[in-house]
Amino acid sequence: MSRFASLSLLLLGLLLAGPGYAQQPAGKDTPPAAESKPRKLTRKERKELARRAELDLARQQVRELSEKDREMSESFFVDGVKYVLLEDYNKALERLLKAYALNPTNAAINYKIAETNLLSGNLKDATNFALVAVKLDPKNSYYYLLLAQIYSSQKQYDQAAKVYTSLIKDVPDSGYYLFNLADLYLAQGKLNEALTTFEQAEKQFGPLDEVSFKKQQIYLKQNNLEKALQEGEALITANPEEIRYVLAQAEMYAANNRFPDAIRVAEKALKQDPDNPQARMILADIYRQQNNRPESDRQIKLAFESPGLDIDEKVRILVDYIKQLPNPALEKIALDLADITTKVHPKEAKAFSVAGDIQIITERKELARQNYLKAIRLDNSKFQIWQQVVLIDAELNQIDSLLNHTDRALELFPNQAPLWYYNGVAQLLKKQPVKGVKALEYGRKLATDNPELLAQIDTQLGDAYHELKEYAKSDAAYESALTFDANNAQALNNYSYFLSMRGEKLERAKEMSGKLVKQFPTNDTYLDTYAWVLYKLKDYTGARQNLEKALKTSTDATIIEHYGDVLFQLGEKELAMAEWQRAKKAGGASALIDRKIKDKKLYE
Repeated sequence: MSRFASLSLLLLGLLLAGPGYAQQPAGKDTPPAAESKPRKLTRKERKELARRAELDLARQQVRELSEKDREMSESFFVDGVKYVLLEDYNKALERLLKAYALNPTNAAINYKIAETNLLSGNLKDATNFALVAVKLDPKNSYYYLLLAQIYSSQKQYDQAAKVYTSLIKDVPDSGYYLFNLADLYLAQGKLNEALTTFEQAEKQFGPLDEVSFKKQQIYLKQNNLEKALQEGEALITANPEEIRYVLAQAEMYAANNRFPDAIRVAEKALKQDPDNPQARMILADIYRQQNNRPESDRQIKLAFESPGLDIDEKVRILVDYIKQLPNPALEKIALDLADITTKVHPKEAKAFSVAGDIQIITERKELARQNYLKAIRLDNSKFQIWQQVVLIDAELNQIDSLLNHTDRALELFPNQAPLWYYNGVAQLLKKQPVKGVKALEYGRKLATDNPELLAQIDTQLGDAYHELKEYAKSDAAYESALTFDANNAQALNNYSYFLSMRGEKLERAKEMSGKLVKQFPTNDTYLDTYAWVLYKLKDYTGARQNLEKALKTSTDATIIEHYGDVLFQLGEKELAMAEWQRAKKAGGASALIDRKIKDKKLYE
């Protein structure tokens, strides 16, 4: 007969061996029927009987475990633990289950199988084996803790709470697990239960800062401000040197609009630590809410002057100001705080970067560029800062700086199409169209996913190829730009003007320049372009009308010279001479202006 069969029969025998009914001894006066009538066992007796049967079975199993089996079981167990540490849970379970097959009533083996199943995500088996481990060794706190963790992993928080309760009740010296139980209640939002459990812990271990703090948070969630404040005062009294509790109390008063109390406690913190930036920040916020802007600004400046206020916290505050700008009421304080930050943290790139952001918004572009360049000297890895520098160069029309900064930035970020675009623009403005085209064409290859930038590059390529007299490429570039944006003003104006200069596609030029003038009827540059297209189409009257509109707002030599040319074509030669002379005096007229004046003749 196999061992399993023997054990099954043993269990059956044990269950049958116990008296199913207690026999009542027949007394002298007992009627015969009573002698054979059984008494049914109570529930307590049945439970005790089953417990004894289990113990007998366990003893029988222990007796039947040979020394060899015990050694093999221990070997498999050690191997299993090793694979758990290596996080190879499949091999770990394979070894541990072999150990279990040899010694199923070993609590440690059941515990380790449960833990391994938990780690591998098999929560059902983890629960079953953990329950057995606790049952086999009900005095081992680690087994309870694992079981509670398994229940929590399944969001079975009530079951986990019951496990902690049993642990605290059944295992000696386990009172400190009251804190675990209280935290579990907190996680479930069971505030009253958590509070009661923390109070039990305090009775056993005395007042504890962490418990007081958590009780305070519970009271706040329950909107019991007075109780929360009492806990805060208790923390301050118990820890007179701990300024953090004073600050927390001040913040609590402030958050509940009890400003006089908040100011009193914050000033108490400053008596302990006159340079404490958190206390200054609390006061600054209170005075802001009271509309006392001067005092609020004074306090926040004092806070920013302290190195104790972390640079990241300062940056966060400055970013909040940026979100509210432009705003005349906040502009000065934002600029002052940015300046203080750079002085207190001269080796922090982010200090100069955020200062530059504030200065850009407040139209202090040159100062912003200086701070961005300081940030780059400290940390040149941020493309966004380089981009800001380049944009400022372009807006200020400082071509040498634009060329220098784009060259430097491209060494670090060669795959950034905007840098190639601005580098190409700078080359064109420096009268180096070949280099400009090379940069723009390279940028064009990188800008395929940015159609807006692509259109800007095409517009510049149109100008560059015209400069190089590669007119077919110039026209193609302009047409490509207009395909993306049919209202691209630069492309419409330059394309139509260059066509008029070449005397080609004049109807197309008229269509484009006419569209611009319709959109911008007072723009003298667009009016001049349209007039010159009409001039090339020999519509001198139309050209005159548009040039006269342009000259209402412009003193540009080219427009004046064009007006003289139109007047000459209309036969008004004396007036034409006067306009040519005026164009020469203005400076910037064409190279033909002197010949026109000298010969009193039109040259084109």
